Amino acid sequence: MFFAQERSMSKLVRDKIPELMKAEGKNPPIYRASDEEYYGRLKEKLQEEVNEFLVSGEKEEIADILEVIDAICAFQKVEKKEIERMQREKAEKKGKFKSRVILKQ
Repeated sequence: MFFAQERSMSKLVRDKIPELMKAEGKNPPIYRASDEEYYGRLKEKLQEEVNEFLVSGEKEEIADILEVIDAICAFQKVEKKEIERMQREKAEKKGKFKSRVILKQ
C-alpha cells in the first residue's frame, strides 16, 4: 500500500502524457503502479472525471469518463459486451432515464 501523502502528490495520467511533457522540455517523474494501486487510481480518476463533468457539463468530460470505464473493464477482464448486456437487462426490468421521472421523497 502506498502513503496518502504520496497519493496526493501524484495521479494516474493518460499513457502519452509523459511523452508530451518531454516534448515540452520537462522531465516528469513517473513509475508504474502495482495492480492494487492502479485499481485504486482508476477509481479516483473516475471520481475526478465525474466531478469535472458535474462542474463543466462538457461532452469532453463524458469521453474521459468512458475512457476510465474502459480501463476499469480491461483491468477487471470484463468484456464491454457483458456490461452492455447487463445495461440492457436492467433497462428491460427497470427502464431507463428517458422519461425524466422524479420520485418524490
